[in-house]
Amino acid sequence: MPGYKGHLAGGLFFAVMGIVGAVLLGWFVVDPILAAGLTGFCLLGALFPDVDTDSKGQNLYYAVFALVDLGLIIREQFVWAAWFGLFAMLPALGSHRGWTHSWWAMLVVPLPILGLPAFVLGAESVGRFVPFYVAFGGGYFSHLLLDGEF
Repeated sequence: MPGYKGHLAGGLFFAVMGIVGAVLLGWFVVDPILAAGLTGFCLLGALFPDVDTDSKGQNLYYAVFALVDLGLIIREQFVWAAWFGLFAMLPALGSHRGWTHSWWAMLVVPLPILGLPAFVLGAESVGRFVPFYVAFGGGYFSHLLLDGEF
């Protein structure tokens, strides 16, 4: 069972292979900023299953959560900040290697990546965010694979 560095390496491998594969299949035109964003989402997905335990991965993840929540508060988006804070606490409600280490969580956890833009920008915007959902899910899958869940 790898630590956070191993999961980051696995997530990075999946991100690079996914981007290279998408370019070779003609699904993706090389855009460094978009590629960096997709890689970031993949790395966050690779760390997410372990946010329910005291680890460096958890510290990194919650630092990102805190910055996003602070940004929402500064922008006076208090309702969104409250929802974000609630969802950020959910992993602590289970035991380690509990629900966060399940195949269904790999599909459900990143759904806000599609749902929030649909709610805020309209259903027609969802297609632009599918690559980010897939990237997060790919990173999540890499974590579960490295932990021997499949």
